[in-house]
Amino acid sequence: MKKLLLLALLQPALILVTYAQPGALTVEKIMRDPKWMGTSPSNLQWTADGKYLLFNWNPEKAAADSLYYITPTATTPQKSTGAFRGTAVADDQVRYNAPRDQYTYAYEGDIYLASVKTGLHRRITKTVVQESNPQFSFNDHKIVYTRDQNAWAWDVQTGETTQLTNFTTGSATTTATPAFTGRGNPPPPAANRPAVGATKQEKWLQQEALENSLVLERRKQKKDEADSMLKQFREKALRAIPLEGKIVSQLTISNNGRFITYRLTTAPTGKTTIVPSYVTESGFTEDLSARTKVGATLPSQELFVFDCEKDTVFAIKTDSIPGIRDLPGYLKDYPTVYKEKSQHASLRPVNFINTTWSPTSNYAVVEARAQDNKDRWFLLLDGETGKLTLLDRQHDDAWISGPSVNGFPAFNAGWLNDQNFWFLSEATGYSHLYTINVTTKEKQALTSGTYEVLKTELGPGRKYFYLTTNEVHPGEQHLYRLPIAGGKAERLTTLTGSNLANISPDEKWIAILYSYSNKPWELYLQPNSPATAKTKPVQITNQAQSEEFKSYNWRDPEVITFTARDSAKVYARLMRPAQPHTNKPAVIFVHGAGYLQNAHKWWSSYFREYMFHNLLVDNGYTVLDIDYRGSAGYGRDWRTGIYRYMGGKDLDDIEDGARYLVQQIGVNPKHIGVYGGSYGGFITLMALFKKPTIFEAGAALRPVTDWAHYNHGYTSNILNEPFSDSLAYHRSSPINFASQLKDHLLICHGMVDVNVHFQDVVRLTQRLIELGKDNWELAVYPMEDHGFVEPESWTDEYKRIFRLFETWLKK
Repeated sequence: MKKLLLLALLQPALILVTYAQPGALTVEKIMRDPKWMGTSPSNLQWTADGKYLLFNWNPEKAAADSLYYITPTATTPQKSTGAFRGTAVADDQVRYNAPRDQYTYAYEGDIYLASVKTGLHRRITKTVVQESNPQFSFNDHKIVYTRDQNAWAWDVQTGETTQLTNFTTGSATTTATPAFTGRGNPPPPAANRPAVGATKQEKWLQQEALENSLVLERRKQKKDEADSMLKQFREKALRAIPLEGKIVSQLTISNNGRFITYRLTTAPTGKTTIVPSYVTESGFTEDLSARTKVGATLPSQELFVFDCEKDTVFAIKTDSIPGIRDLPGYLKDYPTVYKEKSQHASLRPVNFINTTWSPTSNYAVVEARAQDNKDRWFLLLDGETGKLTLLDRQHDDAWISGPSVNGFPAFNAGWLNDQNFWFLSEATGYSHLYTINVTTKEKQALTSGTYEVLKTELGPGRKYFYLTTNEVHPGEQHLYRLPIAGGKAERLTTLTGSNLANISPDEKWIAILYSYSNKPWELYLQPNSPATAKTKPVQITNQAQSEEFKSYNWRDPEVITFTARDSAKVYARLMRPAQPHTNKPAVIFVHGAGYLQNAHKWWSSYFREYMFHNLLVDNGYTVLDIDYRGSAGYGRDWRTGIYRYMGGKDLDDIEDGARYLVQQIGVNPKHIGVYGGSYGGFITLMALFKKPTIFEAGAALRPVTDWAHYNHGYTSNILNEPFSDSLAYHRSSPINFASQLKDHLLICHGMVDVNVHFQDVVRLTQRLIELGKDNWELAVYPMEDHGFVEPESWTDEYKRIFRLFETWLKK
């Protein structure tokens, strides 16, 4: 006890000596507003005419970024004006006609039409309501857009506006009475019309009355003539489509204008969570509405087709989708339930993700996913019949994900022509590019190998695919150009690190956001060809590192691999001190998000943690940053290695990393710490609860303590649902293992966290109190959400982490 007290008294002085060194890092310095580091450009976008490259940037260190631009020939960045922003429309915000000589876009709630050749912009709506999502249809003769949840069409030649859909809030029995819009006499009174649905008796009496009265017969003849004349001037009534309390979305029109698909969603009723906010302007505690918890009732979706030509609406039936009644494999661990469900297998609920109409035919490709996310289908939809035909099914006993689902752009798929459709799939275990002939159902793989196709775009000229992959190394990202028929892909970028590329609309230029491990993002420009001495990328910006930031020699982490207990190769970032502390301490960092990559060769989104790791190394620590099981960048098997057991193989990888540090780097096994936030906080808890004596101390930041209390979208993929797979939840939740805590634990959590709720740590706190544990402490941040914002909070949190490690890893 006296030894610990002496250490505590001496520690502030030791820290002050370290901070006093010229150019030395301090927690206070690292955790300031990030503007002190410099500013990087972001959000690269070419304008639709290809003349300008737009990007967000803040070299002036203002309160917010501004819009800047360059041209391929004038590459000095210029700050945009309001007038410039009104006409410089980003290419990814427009929709072109087939010849690509015109494009349409939405701006400030109105719709515009622009000419590529002349550059003229024409405003085609000017209303107080919001109009959005314009696209060409009716064989490029009209622009269809959304207003008040309905589809409208504007004729390019005549300027006439027509409403295409009439969604109403009424019930299914609601009918619309057409208004009289023609000239001449109004419609005859309802009493003079033949009764709708008249009986045989009524029809016979009516006929007899006409035969026995010349006056009645004469009046009927006049009425029929009036009706005939009226039909020439009366507009056809627009079919009313009742929503019946459902939410309409994804209005998509065929390119010939005949079919409109739409999705109706029924919102569930159920209990949501509340997050109290204590420090408020009102002085009163205020409740923040937050998400539901995993296992809550989900929204249900239906897909419909409106045939404008036949004036018919029909729902798309899912009962013919292959595998729609399949039961998930995990239910076999619950034999009674599995047997019962097998005898009465029901249709699995389906989410409709996208509907993409072919260039000229009456067919569309529908991407559908089972709500349990174990199947993803591409289905050919016949607009006339509503029939679905399978094009491709990707099944995963764990869950469907990877770059093919979560990449950017979010929908990595589209038509090449009326016969061929392209998409990404993890069918081989790695995300790759495929095409399929929708007539013959012949599928062709255009890429293959043990690497990930991270992003795919079809070039504007429709001759090449542009692919971003990690083929060179899991920790690098490069751009390739691949002919649409397949063949050998040309590598276009050469700089080691990450190359996030944007192709100009004329396909002559590549704009690149580039970074390296210890160099933040900068903008580069190069011609669209493999880089050579004449066509190498030219750096455009040079503001990502301030003079103060450059005054420190930021380390270039080693990207290493070590072998896990199951012989898997684990990638990690390693930083070693030139002069290790005499106790040879080490810290293992566990990144958050689960499905995320951090052992790479580009500037990390965990830049504060990266700087903190440099500080640790300055103070004699070895730091290891592991892409454990479940991380991104390594294919399907690595991603799903945590299925039904979080805190299983992923935690084993962390322990195996500690063993690597001891056996290969010479770290003292009694002086290893661990920390991380969110998923990293969860793993830290599991490490201290389930691997006692491996880690001397750990800091769990905003951790999940019980997965049954997290959200549905993330958790149900990995652990299914608490009431259907209780085994998975029990073994994956730290709160169930708190009794095994032996080492030193720091917990930090924001009190207005609407992602991982503060309730998580409150419940764990009560559990630790009941267990009589006294080797832990909790720091709370009353005004912080999941991602901290205020520099004071970051500073306080990381001073506590540093003090934890200094106290227990150097004793």
